[in-house]
Amino acid sequence: MALKPGKFFRRHSFDALKTRKPNCVRSEKSEMGKSVKFEGISEELQKIIDANMDQVGARRLARDAFKDIQLSIDHCLFKMPHAGLKMKESYEVNSRGLEIFSKSWLPETSPPKAMVYFCHGYGDTCTFFVEGIARKLASSGYGVFAMDYPGFGLSEGLHGYIPSFDKLVDDVIEHYSKAKENPEIRNLPSFLFGQSMGGAVALKVHMKQPDAWNGAVLVAPMCKIADDMVPPWLVTQILVGIAKFLPKQKLVPQQDLAELAFRDVKKREQAAYNVIAYKHKPRLQTAVELLNTTQELEKQLDKVYLPLLILHGENDRVTDPSISKALYEKASSSDKKLILYKDAYHSLLEGEPDDMILRVLGDIISWLDEHTS
Repeated sequence: MALKPGKFFRRHSFDALKTRKPNCVRSEKSEMGKSVKFEGISEELQKIIDANMDQVGARRLARDAFKDIQLSIDHCLFKMPHAGLKMKESYEVNSRGLEIFSKSWLPETSPPKAMVYFCHGYGDTCTFFVEGIARKLASSGYGVFAMDYPGFGLSEGLHGYIPSFDKLVDDVIEHYSKAKENPEIRNLPSFLFGQSMGGAVALKVHMKQPDAWNGAVLVAPMCKIADDMVPPWLVTQILVGIAKFLPKQKLVPQQDLAELAFRDVKKREQAAYNVIAYKHKPRLQTAVELLNTTQELEKQLDKVYLPLLILHGENDRVTDPSISKALYEKASSSDKKLILYKDAYHSLLEGEPDDMILRVLGDIISWLDEHTS
């Protein structure tokens, strides 16, 4: 049975798990992938975050035990003032019988200007860096709603497994459509916010609900995987064939995503604190779904016609910035804006120097302000 957050601490105190705030990490290779050893934490806590995260119970336990440490790291996203916010976490079973985790951030003293619905990236969760992004948006007057996709973060499902990208998109539509029915926010403008793979999710949501959204913010959207990230053609064809028989196997070659995505070396090391992120080789069917989705989107860019803000680092080696340019040029939107950031990598809001992160956040908030005034 999956453990809910809080259940662990009815039996163990946080102080018993932690000896002092960890100030450095080191990585060791293991059969399960890259095992990160945090100095300054108890052996019991290290065992919790070293556990096999394939099932959601282990992920929820790890997040519960580690969340205070996560939010205390020396990263600008967690240093911004965030007093006066209402935050709520919830679990709800969807129509496919999967328990989905979601979280909301709302201004406490005034109604939000609009609602922003967050679509996180591959392997990610809405409980780590997204927390800092959401706090900044909520402090600027926007309500934020985010969810973990099935198989990611604190939602049920095999970790990192996407058997069908279309079904994942349907899960997002179901969850966000229900959230939008809340009488307190029903009449507010609603914007999609997609990061990386979440950009592909947001675009697919828009294509399935063409009139349901007032705009979209896309940060390094996964409309095409960078050529360096895709195995050679022959290897790809072999893996596609094997995926039909072994869809859940972690066999797809992959470079170190943190090294490729995070320009700031200190922040690259801090990415290890996202202990429930999926960090192994991609599962075969997941890789096939991502490749098929990007190929499909690349051919349908002209079907995008909602107001768009597209943000991409010029030195992104994970998702191809040239396709963001193509999206800007081909999208049927009459209201669209593309910002390319010189020297920036893939993780614009997490892995850049502080001044770049604050600049990107400022650009997003300015665009939202223009579209909600």
